[in-house]
Amino acid sequence: MSRKSVAGPDLDDISWQIIEQLQEDGRRSYGAIAKVVGLSEAAVRQRVQRMTEAGVMQIVAVTDPMRVGAHRQAMVGLKVSGPLRPVADALTAMSETIYVVLCAGTYDILCEVVCDDDAHLVEVLANRIRSVPGVTSAEAIVYLELCKESYRWRAR
Repeated sequence: MSRKSVAGPDLDDISWQIIEQLQEDGRRSYGAIAKVVGLSEAAVRQRVQRMTEAGVMQIVAVTDPMRVGAHRQAMVGLKVSGPLRPVADALTAMSETIYVVLCAGTYDILCEVVCDDDAHLVEVLANRIRSVPGVTSAEAIVYLELCKESYRWRAR
């Protein structure tokens, strides 16, 4: 069974199984994955390389900012007048932003920020985000505790 993403290549069940193996443990060896999916180690390596080059996936180390010194995280909902892309580009260029998405609904853009502390968050919000041309309002939703963060999903 083949699944096609909007902007990506066709992914067959074997490719999805490889993705699921790496979602479970990004350090899993190609040999171990090969045994599960029924391919050779070289074939798994080639598929992973094709998927990473196509932008289908990334293999990265995920950290918990609270455990490595960044003690304030927030999701910022922005309302924008005019074109969204220049505002999104300005947000993307900020080192504190880790997630920027254009959306429909209450907000035009959502942006997740990671800051050292509350003072840093105030500086980022008041002096940088709110000063981006086109931003008409910015509402910060401060994170108190991370209850779930998962990268394990599969398109159905």
